[in-house]
Amino acid sequence: MGKGQLNTSELLEMDRKYVWHPFTPMKAWMEKKDPPIIVRGEREFLFDSKGKSYIDAVSSLWCNIHGHCVPELDAAVQRQLGCVAHSTLLGLCNQPSIELAARLIDMAPRGLAKVFYSDDGSTAVEVSLKMAYQYWANQGRTDKRRFIAFGGAYHGDTLGAVSAGGIPAFHDVYQPLRFPVDHVQAPRLPPFSELNAAVGPCADNSSAPEDWEREIADTVMRYPGQHAAIIVEPVIQGAGGMIMHPAGTLTKLRRLANRHGMLLICDEVMTGFGRTGRMFACDHEGVCPDLLCLSKGLTAGYMPLGATLTTQEIFDAFYADPNEGKTFYHGHTFTGHPLACAVGIASLDLFEKTDLLNHAREMADLLWDELLALRGRPHVGDIRQTGLVSAVEIVRCAQSMQRFPWQWRVGGALCTAMREHGVLLRPLGDVLVIMPPPAIRAENIKKIARVVIECIDGELSRIVAQQEAMT
Repeated sequence: MGKGQLNTSELLEMDRKYVWHPFTPMKAWMEKKDPPIIVRGEREFLFDSKGKSYIDAVSSLWCNIHGHCVPELDAAVQRQLGCVAHSTLLGLCNQPSIELAARLIDMAPRGLAKVFYSDDGSTAVEVSLKMAYQYWANQGRTDKRRFIAFGGAYHGDTLGAVSAGGIPAFHDVYQPLRFPVDHVQAPRLPPFSELNAAVGPCADNSSAPEDWEREIADTVMRYPGQHAAIIVEPVIQGAGGMIMHPAGTLTKLRRLANRHGMLLICDEVMTGFGRTGRMFACDHEGVCPDLLCLSKGLTAGYMPLGATLTTQEIFDAFYADPNEGKTFYHGHTFTGHPLACAVGIASLDLFEKTDLLNHAREMADLLWDELLALRGRPHVGDIRQTGLVSAVEIVRCAQSMQRFPWQWRVGGALCTAMREHGVLLRPLGDVLVIMPPPAIRAENIKKIARVVIECIDGELSRIVAQQEAMT
């Protein structure tokens, strides 16, 4: 190492001394074997401080789109740095934020007309919840203060987003701080289901109401006229375990919202920008929400940026003289950050230049075909996939769907084992999430699937035996 540079051991020591990692039991972190320290990236690969390469099979937490160190994206940041790095949108404008907003509205579901910028996915959702409430309040309907969301939902970590969330381990501790949200059971495809890019407005929606629909109807009757909005992660519920919705679910939600005088909020922080095989998950069914939340892939994983898109009708409810008290008093220091917006524009250009959506659909078909080799394994309870979002659910017994004790952290142990084979995954409990960059090449899709299969076949029994010996 050159003068002033720290070696791997020194960096790890400093990490354990100073850094509090997100979503991480820190006692277990301090006791675990040395994790990789990532120092650079190239295409779908990340490289650690020891020179080992890994396929970024989880897109750096679901946000990388075109790969790492993409020349066109790097150049966009450098060009903007030559102009201005940051300027507030409070009382001023900046060119990249204007151009990106126009591009987003042009490609978003028809009916959306305005873009409100924020910092990340959580704040994009927070904006949508506050907008939904104030939309009604500005019309004198301050009674509409409840929301409907799905159990197992994850919408972010700000308090509004936590209120809408439905994952007990993440959210229950904050219950005293949460506002009223009525959670209903989530719709779910049967095991071993692939929801491909063909689902859409032609899906049959004439079947009898499902349990979740009846629960929404019962909830609306219990609190008549009090719901401001329904919020949903369209097509796929992410952090709740990559739960895939049946075709037609979003269309039904749109109709329910219209019927009961509620707004529809679609949280596409994870599903947006090609993840499901379409630019937005809403495109699968031709549905336009009243509020659309975006982040993660918005800047191809380069920089934090959030955006909440909404309709002219909602905007008009806030359009009044200042003395009427209808202004949306919400904002962030880095709202519409020029660097982030510049790279967002360059990312959209790359979608067109590389025909990325078609490539992603081809890679999705390949990944599904490769993962189906796991069908019939005694510890594989489900394989589910939409676009390039796959989930392999590990269970104690596939026949009975009995689960391993959560304390065993079997999914985490499997993902750690995969690092030795050059694949980076992050589990959701015992669900292995496979979500590579849409620009990934075919040979690396095959390697991801091969490593997942080999580790389930070769490492799982060892992990389970070790846990059983400790109990």
